[in-house]
Order: sequence, then C-alpha cells, then structure tokens
Amino acid sequence: CFVCGLSGATITCWQLGCNRSFHLPCAMAGECITQYFGLYRGFCWEHRPEQEEVETPEEDTTCLICLDPVEHRPSYGTMVCPACKHAWFHRSCIQGHSMCAGIGCFVCPLCRDRERFQVEMVRMGIRVPARLVRPLWERSHTFPALNERHRRCDARECLCPGGREQAENEGPWQLLLCCSCAAEGTHRRCSSLESTASWECSSC
Repeated sequence: CFVCGLSGATITCWQLGCNRSFHLPCAMAGECITQYFGLYRGFCWEHRPEQEEVETPEEDTTCLICLDPVEHRPSYGTMVCPACKHAWFHRSCIQGHSMCAGIGCFVCPLCRDRERFQVEMVRMGIRVPARLVRPLWERSHTFPALNERHRRCDARECLCPGGREQAENEGPWQLLLCCSCAAEGTHRRCSSLESTASWECSSC
C-alpha cells in the first residue's frame, strides 16, 4: 500500500501505467477515490477525478452540514454542489449525510437538486447506500416543507406567460433560486438576469 506501506493492498489505480495500490481503509488518508458504481474503479491522489472549476467561495464560507469553514476551492476534502454551485461541504460531512439519507433522499442540502448532485457525488467517490426506506426525517410530517424544492417565481411582477409556477431548464423562463437561502426564486427575464449565473434575493 503506497499509503501505509503494508502488504495486502487490493485496490490499484485505474489509470493506465500507474502501479499505486492501496487498502480501502487507507483511501481517505491517501486522498484516493473509490467509485461505488459501474466498474468500481479506484484512483490514487494523482489521477483521481476532480470537480469542475467554480467560483471561489468567500472567505467566511462554511460547510452546510457542520458549519465549520471550508477551503477556498474544490479539493479532496472540500466539495461543491454541481447544480447550484453555492453549497459547499466537507467530504466527510457529505459522506455521513449520504449514509443517513440513502439514494432515495440524498439531495443537495441547499438547492435540493437530486439528479446532477447524486451523479457528481458518486463520481467523486461518495458512497450512497441503495436504501429504499425513507430516513426518519422524511417520514416525519412535522416539517413537510423541508422535503420540497422552491418552484415559483417571486418577482414583484412575473412576466412569464405560463405564470409563476412555470419553469424551464434554460432560457428566459429558467427559474433561479436564491444562491444564499434557496427559499425564493425568479425567472431570468422577470429580474433581467439573462447573462447571470446566480441570483440573490432582496432578503439575503
């Protein structure tokens, strides 16, 4: 094992020509990534997949789960949601969250995106159990709104012909959620945001 130096390492880096091997328990210490889908590939620290470049978070950005500070860029220990690009968290924190949530309820803690978020997390080595039973917080009816993503335009004057509830994947009627609270939204055209990647509501 290139991490601990002991024998019995059964995971070899998938990169052609790389002979680094490691134990599964040593993966995190060696900043390796193991993918728990498809071919179940493993990668050493040098050849592991990385997240796309995103805007650098502000200095006081904290992990949405533990509320401790995160690094100022995506790294092995710091990850970001690929959908909203504003939800930052530690690898260990999002891994713990996924183990509690299971594949049925594992979503971005901020924007509630499921599809792009799950694809990116498993690509980056986050293990998501295929648990079909909903976790306790999903089965509770105390706070049903926590399970829903905001889906309406809150602009003072909504210009969309289909109304405030209509939302498209792109274009003038794409619904942008507040990058800070995700509790308010607006169509791009309703707030003149044709060329803006993110939007923040007046409350934030």
